[in-house]
Amino acid sequence: MAMPGSLRRQPANRGLVSHCTHHHIVVFLLTFFSYSLLHASRKTFSNVKVSISNQWTPFYLNSTAPELHPYKLWNSSHLFPKAEEATLFLGTLDTIFLFSYAVGLFVSGIVGDRLNLRWVLSFGMCSSALVVFSFGTLTEWLHFYNKWFYCCLWVVNGLLQSTGWPCVVAVMGNWFGKAGRGFVFGLWSACASVGNILGAFLASCVLKYGYEYAFLVTASVQFAGGVIVFFGLLTSPKEVGLPELGADEDDVSVEEDANRPLMGSDDVEDDDRNYSIQATDNDSQPKAIGFFQACCLPGVVLYSLAYACLKLVNYSFFFWLPFYLSSNFGWKEAEADQLSIWYDVGGIIGGTIQGLISDVLQKRAPVLAVSLLFAVGSLFGYSRSPNSKPINAVIMTITGFFIGGPSNMISSAISADLGRQDVVKGSSEALATVTGIVDGTGSIGAAVGQYLVSLIQENLGWMWVFYFFILMTSSTILFISPLIVREIRLLLHERRLRVLAE
Repeated sequence: MAMPGSLRRQPANRGLVSHCTHHHIVVFLLTFFSYSLLHASRKTFSNVKVSISNQWTPFYLNSTAPELHPYKLWNSSHLFPKAEEATLFLGTLDTIFLFSYAVGLFVSGIVGDRLNLRWVLSFGMCSSALVVFSFGTLTEWLHFYNKWFYCCLWVVNGLLQSTGWPCVVAVMGNWFGKAGRGFVFGLWSACASVGNILGAFLASCVLKYGYEYAFLVTASVQFAGGVIVFFGLLTSPKEVGLPELGADEDDVSVEEDANRPLMGSDDVEDDDRNYSIQATDNDSQPKAIGFFQACCLPGVVLYSLAYACLKLVNYSFFFWLPFYLSSNFGWKEAEADQLSIWYDVGGIIGGTIQGLISDVLQKRAPVLAVSLLFAVGSLFGYSRSPNSKPINAVIMTITGFFIGGPSNMISSAISADLGRQDVVKGSSEALATVTGIVDGTGSIGAAVGQYLVSLIQENLGWMWVFYFFILMTSSTILFISPLIVREIRLLLHERRLRVLAE
């Protein structure tokens, strides 16, 4: 009995290993560390919020410093009269950054599909580094403090940083096919968490000299990374004479199964012929897909809405976790920065393991659903963490595993699946656009969330912030529930066919 294409499974990493060259390794590392450096500069801002708040408010409010007189002089020479207003403005900057970042993602995805991905990525990295240097270092050296100037710089920074993710996902999608994609992209998507760890480490090392040096170090490293990307990154295999994905397989049926995306519009009644849909345009240079065409691809809207809720929670931990640890438990800022690393460690492990499981099952949504259900419980447990650093670190790691893992999967492996569906098969020019839509929608949710977090925390306290996180995580499950049901039905149908085939 002939088995459907969905049942002719190859070992998860067989196709990957057989086609891996040193070029693949170089591309993996360059894209990995380029986005890590972008995230490191963002993490620096969240890690030095307490220091910035102290600098922007009168010194007499700092209990560790002697009271300085006259009051009017010290009050007029700073941005804010009290720390609460400075904290609220820092939350506003987070919101401004994420809104501009979200808008930039929609544009950067389209630009990345039409221009050289290496140029776009390198330009974004180097330009963003200059903006970060101006924001945190240059203004402090010149003692120039202005709210509108900070806002303008952070808008520009959001737009420039948005070039990163669509470009690196598109480059990875050009080099790595579906075979083992969940594992490869799960491991690779740890770049954001590694960037957070790197940013926290660099900031904690130089924070004693002043927060401006934290910005200086991360901006310098990011600029150097942009230069390396410009001269060293290969955006597709054809640049070095290697065949593109799907062009070098001896066994056509195996290749179709290896590169057929998981996000096809499968139905349990479909047979083999539905898995070989090809684009009607056979031109060797496929045209870039349009924005509205990308939105209409199966699964794009549902995953975008789900990611808006999930990224809200994930980025709230990213922006506010060190501040929460300092303000809620009274721990020193450098200690809080170092402890917050465990959330990212959990995200790295979660994304890799869950991606591998989704490769074995050949389904993503059920894996996400199980992880998010556990995430609800871990959020409830973390909200009641005692004033103990070891216990807090353990629960924080578990929370990162169940929240950061699914977030990494949606933004990387699933975005690549969505951009390589049957209707755009062979068109790499869909990858950046689809990735920009998913991540851009997620960033809009995260932007709204940062303002809501500061508002809820100020009026209701941190416990209600965690209740809000639980609500958003539950909403993530709700949005992908149609995909969960469909993929579970497919799994059951495949199991019945295997039983009949034996």
